[in-house]
Amino acid sequence: MRKWLLLATAILLEVTATLSLRGALDHPALYVLVAVGYVGSFTVLALVLRAGLALGVAYGIWGASGVALAAILAALFFGDPLTGVMGIGIALVIGGVLCVELGAQSARSAEFPPPAHSAPSPRSRDEGAPS
Repeated sequence: MRKWLLLATAILLEVTATLSLRGALDHPALYVLVAVGYVGSFTVLALVLRAGLALGVAYGIWGASGVALAAILAALFFGDPLTGVMGIGIALVIGGVLCVELGAQSARSAEFPPPAHSAPSPRSRDEGAPS
């Protein structure tokens, strides 16, 4: 659960920095928030990787979520266009991230299958049996 909270934090920092970059065009003081947001986002993303989330999954979710949120919030805050085609693109990005995550889960399951109910091995039976 910790790695997902860290990933959400990295995403929010990146989106904040990106939106601040747009706002800094009119208010240069926001460049401080841009720098802090991007540095913070990459730092927290490194913590996500250290917590054990696979690079492809972490980066895919981080990048795709950042694109989707930035597009939606830029439309709300700055009046940027958000067309139906863009909405379809955002949905495809989200679908792609889900595919990456599901594929990673499938790979982990194949690598570490759940323990099967197993009888004691013949060797262990022989070791404990009286002669």
